[in-house]
Amino acid sequence: MTNLPGIVITGASGRMGQMLIKTVLDSDKAKLVGVVERTGHDWVGRDVGACMGGADVGVSVTDDALAAFAQAQAVIDFTAPAATVEFAALAAQARAVHVIGTTGMDDEHLAKLNAASRHATIIRAGNMSLGVNLLVQLTKKVAAALDEDFDIEVIEAHHNQKVDAPSGTALMLGEAAAEGRGVDLADVRDSGRDGITGARKKGDIGFTAIRGGDIVGEHDVLFAAAGERIVLRHLATDRAIFARGALKAALWGQGKAPGEYDMIDVLGL
Repeated sequence: MTNLPGIVITGASGRMGQMLIKTVLDSDKAKLVGVVERTGHDWVGRDVGACMGGADVGVSVTDDALAAFAQAQAVIDFTAPAATVEFAALAAQARAVHVIGTTGMDDEHLAKLNAASRHATIIRAGNMSLGVNLLVQLTKKVAAALDEDFDIEVIEAHHNQKVDAPSGTALMLGEAAAEGRGVDLADVRDSGRDGITGARKKGDIGFTAIRGGDIVGEHDVLFAAAGERIVLRHLATDRAIFARGALKAALWGQGKAPGEYDMIDVLGL
């Protein structure tokens, strides 16, 4: 047990934070050495097992991220863009692999992550599941095979507490479709339709976001032409798939050179 890679989970009280903590505690390939929450949170200073409604596990929640990271070989982070950027600098300082599942990043956030990756191993993906990453590869291949007579629409659905849209996975799929067609997504992205928008522009890649209930994650890539449609679909029913993928990434990253990686690298796709 003592030789297993030590993992720190950030955003301990969140849905994914708690799922990640449980996944690491249940694993025989890693050990939980720290959990981080924001300053002032009522979990800080308490045993995380008790906070989650179970028995003590011997790990207290802290708001001192650097001290926690210093004990770890990897940090798994599903929080918010601003927090993730700060954690990236601290993980680089601690020489810990930083696995990022945070979505909603803008160009400024990504630039800061790129700077941190010069000194640290960063593995970032909008979705950590095997199925979604296979879907990304399929989307790229289908988009490359079809011409602009096929409109492409990425349709995603998530729970009503998700704060960003389109989802990180939807953007991964849109990027894959754009890459398959040999175009830049920024030049063909069509989202947020409302009112009299006019006819759809040929070659655009559209996005539709649905929010409701407790939907874990549903993603369709629709290729629609006159007289026919192709639909590629992935449905997630359990957040555990993302947690297992993130832990796989944390273990894969051990000993890797500094740089930015994604789940395609981790899964060897």
